[in-house]
Amino acid sequence: MLSNKIEEDLKIAMKARDTRKVETLRMLKAALGNYLIEKKKDTADDAEVLSLIQKQVKLRLDSIEGFLKGNRPDLVQKETLEKSILESYLPKALSDQELRLLVESVIRRTGAKAKSDLGRVMKEAMAEARGRADGKRISELAGTLLNASS
Repeated sequence: MLSNKIEEDLKIAMKARDTRKVETLRMLKAALGNYLIEKKKDTADDAEVLSLIQKQVKLRLDSIEGFLKGNRPDLVQKETLEKSILESYLPKALSDQELRLLVESVIRRTGAKAKSDLGRVMKEAMAEARGRADGKRISELAGTLLNASS
């Protein structure tokens, strides 16, 4: 399981005295713990952990953007390193061409014709992409393709 891999990597990072990785993985474990408490569960499956990691990556991206505007290169570097550590646990991202094929396939399967069908397309495409593409990318592409077809 992914949560076990994170736990093992945390131990390795602690032994190697890799403070940035230790801090990042501890933050991730804390977020996972909070998620489990919120959902009243004992364990999380890999899909839930991937979703949590994606949220953490998105938080880092937002922070990077803010620190760039605030002219804080030191914090940009810190957040960028944390983001890369977190991304190492995500599956390989889909290329633009692969994502386009996936969304086109979902549109054909669902019979979507107009922008009003976007919700149905998004639900299926997000399930199929499973952490390999950002929801914003999928939404923009699906919207463009649905506009072109109507």
